[in-house]
Parts: sequence; C-alpha cells; structure tokens
Amino acid sequence: MDSLLILPIALPLATAATLLLCLRWPRVQRVLGVAGPAALTVIAIILFVVVWRDGVQMTSAGNWPPPFSIVFVADVLSAVMVLLTSLMGLAVAVYSVTTIDERRVAFGHFPLLNILLMGLCGAFLTGDLFNLYVWFEVMLMASFVLLALGGEQRQLEGATKYVLLNLFSSTVLLVAIGALYATTGTLNMADLSLVLRESDQDVTTVIAVLFIVAFGIKAAVFPVYFWLPASYHTPPPAVSAIFAGLLTKVGAYGFLRLFTLLFVGEVDYTHNLILVIAGLTMVSGVLGALSQFELRRLLSFQVIAAIGFILMGLGLFTPLAIAGSVFYMVQDSVLKTNLFLISGFTEHVTGSDRLAGFGGMYRRFGLLAFLFFIPALSLAGIPPLPGFFAKLTLVQAGIREEQYLIVGVALVVSTLTLLSMAQIGLAFWQPGRLSNDGTSGEPILPLTPVRQWGMLGPIAALSVATLVMGFAAEPVFAVSERAADELMNPTAYIEAVLGRAP
Repeated sequence: MDSLLILPIALPLATAATLLLCLRWPRVQRVLGVAGPAALTVIAIILFVVVWRDGVQMTSAGNWPPPFSIVFVADVLSAVMVLLTSLMGLAVAVYSVTTIDERRVAFGHFPLLNILLMGLCGAFLTGDLFNLYVWFEVMLMASFVLLALGGEQRQLEGATKYVLLNLFSSTVLLVAIGALYATTGTLNMADLSLVLRESDQDVTTVIAVLFIVAFGIKAAVFPVYFWLPASYHTPPPAVSAIFAGLLTKVGAYGFLRLFTLLFVGEVDYTHNLILVIAGLTMVSGVLGALSQFELRRLLSFQVIAAIGFILMGLGLFTPLAIAGSVFYMVQDSVLKTNLFLISGFTEHVTGSDRLAGFGGMYRRFGLLAFLFFIPALSLAGIPPLPGFFAKLTLVQAGIREEQYLIVGVALVVSTLTLLSMAQIGLAFWQPGRLSNDGTSGEPILPLTPVRQWGMLGPIAALSVATLVMGFAAEPVFAVSERAADELMNPTAYIEAVLGRAP
C-alpha cells in the first residue's frame, strides 16, 4: 500500500517528464496528455476504495520513523480530493486536445498541466506542514507558466497579479510555519496536534491568524480576493477551468485540515473569525458576479462566493457543518470546472466572452444551453441538484447553532446567485442570430465537428456527474459525513501516522 500513496504524485511527474521529451510531436503530446490523467484517475479510484474500506493510510519516506520522516497520509478527505483532481484533470485534458493551439502545445501545455496535478495531489496527501508549503510552490510555478503561456498582454497582466499576491501568501505561510516550528519543534501535522494541546494558546492563536492570512489569500477570501477575477479570465478556458475547479480549493482544504487538526484550542476566536470572513466572502463574490458582463469574469466572482460557503461550515465547527463544507467543495469543484469549460465553448464559437454576443446560441447549440443550466441551477441551489443539498446541510447546521445571521447571508447570496445565473441564461436566449458557421464574431478556432464534440464531451460528462450527485445525494453525503467525522475526531489520523493513540 505504500506505493499507492506515492503513485498520485509519481505518475503525473513521470507523465510530465515523458511529455517534455516529446515536445516536437504534437499528436504524441495530446495522446499522452490524456493518458496520464486517465491513469491517475484509476489510481485515485483504487486509493479511495482502499481508504474507505481499510481506514487512514500512511507511508513514510526513507524508512525514518514519524515525526522525523516525510509522511504521506490519506484519509477520506484526502482521497476524495485526489479523486476530484484526477477527474477534473482528465476532463480538462480531453478538452485541451481540441482547444489548445499548436503554439501552446509546443511550449508545454500538457507537461505543465501534469505538474500542476502532481502539486495538487502532493498538497492533499502530505502529512507535513513544510512539505505542504513545497507543494504550494510547485503549484504556483506550474500555474504561473500556464497563465502566461501564449504571451498575450492580458495574460501577462493577470499572471503578474496572480504571482505577486501568491508569493506574498507563500511568504506569510513560510513565516507561520517557521513560528510554529520554533514553538513546537515539529512540523508533522499529527505530532503537532498533540504538542499544541500543551502549548501556550495565546501564541498558538497568533500563529493561527497567520495561517488564516496565508490560506485566505490562496483561497481568495475577503478582503484579499481581488487577484482572482483579475487573472482567471486571462488564460485559455481549459486553464481557467482547472484553476477554478481545484486551485482555490487547495486553500480551502488547508483551512479544513489545519483548523480541525491543529488550531482547535481557541475556537471561539479563530472559528468565529473564519465565520465572519465566510459571510463577507459570500457577499463580495456574488455582488461582484452581478456587476459583470463578461462570462469568465462573472464566474470568477462565483468562485470566490463558493469559498465563503465552504468556510461557513468550518466556522460553525460542528460535524454536520463540516460535512456540508466537504459536500459543497466536492460538488462545486465539478460545477466550476464545467462552467468554465462551457464559457470556453461560447468563446470559441462567438469569438467573444461578453454576454452581449451570445444572442441566438440556444437555437444553434441547444444541447449546450441545456448542459449549461444543470451546473448553473446547481450553483444557485435549486433541487434536486447537489448544490441544493450542500447548501441545505450548511443552513441546517447554522440553524442548529443558532447562527441566524450567517444563515440569512447564505440564503440571500443563493438568491442573488440565481439572478447571476439567469443573467447568463438570458444571454443565451436573447434575440440575435449566429451566422451559418455558428459564429457571431470571429471564432478563436474553426468549429469543426471533431472540435465541437471534443469540447461538448467533457461538458456533458461533468453535467451528468452533477445530475448523479444530485439524484444520489445520500451516498455523496455519507462520504462527506465520514470525512467530517475523521476531521472532527482525528484519533485515527494521529494513530495511523504516529502508531499510537493520542
């Protein structure tokens, strides 16, 4: 089982290395670029099954005993996030085959995508805080190059804002890790959970606030969210999709992991602070979305609002609330990836990202309009789609804790989200007529049948996955509930890593 925890990291690395050797052969790039994430998906499914059946899994590098060794740990939350990474990576890779131009392929789009997947899997599986920082840096390097790849002016502007804010976040994170090590003498997360119980809580709380700042920037929470809508709309839609679906979720994962395992000594302060940030993030995201007239900018603000919902459950800090956060994070990863892929289709067809140019889309591409409404209505929380059940869980948890203000904010934001999605839907249905080749402007790439179905295939698959999560909400909630139980009661995690009960 040791290799099973290493393979989600080693496989994308091997795929990226092989792709770098084949940069001169675009067809090989495209085949291997899809084969790598497909193989990763198989490994991720096996890992999830093993963790679900046998409990928390751990492997230690170099045969050193924890807490001195580099450890990789997989509980239900980690296994779910690795599975999401592989599935979204596969969808984006298939979409990239027909939408990424030859120039970007030659400059390494597919190797960079696999390096990004490696960084994501490493962040979700590491059991060591310093290595979490290392994996963040791997993701930062790959994502920065993907943002800038192509050299367009708006890409370079967006990439500059993105990297500057994330470098600042990484600096704060490194300072927080250094302070924690100076205080405790360890960075193994399982060991830290024991040591921090006996540490000075005032010092621990200050360090916790540093982590809130660091993860808050990476997750794009209020008031440090402005870099996200300034950058996520600039690269090709396939790149935007993987960013929207997974990159900000790494910051949310960091919140869930550290503020259930480590920083639980002053919950009244730290988690109430997170709850306030959650509400402000929701409101900022949805108001930003309502003010936009470009599809990917609008969706970028919805990425921000979603982080608010995830942090709402953490701020409430009950098993039901954490289950709601996990459920929301899972379904939102699928929704956001799909919505950005849909935005890519419309942009390829119309040559524009502005809603005003979408008139007549529903007549020429009725299937796309139908596929759009599935994730859009789920995002707004319309039953029986998974977004409804995730929000319902969070609202129920808030009512049980008598946190009526955050519940009211969540309900208002959901209503406004429906309005922002209706804004896009009306753009599809507004008067207008596309030309005979299906375009109202200059298409980015000719819409051949192969390209059309190469884009619609992943979109349809993710829309079907959304429907399945809605109609099979009970099993999805069961997974979320078990992940929440492990987070709120980390005994199994600690015992798996340290070999002893806390």
